[in-house]
Amino acid sequence: MKDTFKHQGLRQKLVNILKNKGITDANVLKAIGNIPRHLFMDSGFLDHAYQDKAFPIGADQTISQPYTVAFQSELLQIKKGDKILEIGTGSGYQTAVLCELGAKVFSIERQNELFKKTSKFLPKLGYRPKKLIFGDGYIGLEDEAPFDGIIVTAGAPFVPKPLLSQLKIGGRLVIPVGDDVQVMTMFTRKGQKEFDQEEFGEFKFVPLLEDKN
Repeated sequence: MKDTFKHQGLRQKLVNILKNKGITDANVLKAIGNIPRHLFMDSGFLDHAYQDKAFPIGADQTISQPYTVAFQSELLQIKKGDKILEIGTGSGYQTAVLCELGAKVFSIERQNELFKKTSKFLPKLGYRPKKLIFGDGYIGLEDEAPFDGIIVTAGAPFVPKPLLSQLKIGGRLVIPVGDDVQVMTMFTRKGQKEFDQEEFGEFKFVPLLEDKN
């Protein structure tokens, strides 16, 4: 669990890459600069940890590309204390970013292997989400709704209705929608049945799967 000057230097380079790609939110950049991403990956792949690319983490899942993590986090416009639901805990890297931003994080993971690993791992790094849940992200988390923001970290063929209904008025859902290639889409809740929809270009994600295994 070492985080050396070398790692910190590589992270600063990564932060500069993200700035050059158009990420401007200072808090998001600071979070990426603080989090030891190499610890979320197998130690044999240290060379890859601070490159701006996705990487396999087991259970056919990936740790998202840092740019994607930063982009989605920036869209959420998180304020300290915001209640955020994350669909797809995965390695826990995005979860850690949300925690760094001061969010109260509720995160759902449907792969038991990843759920168990990440539940043990995040507290070791000092990240304590409010709740990590093993379950089906498509149905969200009704008990804890409404949320200030919901982030989906896997490609969804359609937008799950429960997620929209669990947003606060003014809340944002950031979700990659599509089959082979996804369009990053943001829904902002304007009223009981009224949502604004914006699209932000194409991204590539592993699929969001229904039902837990």
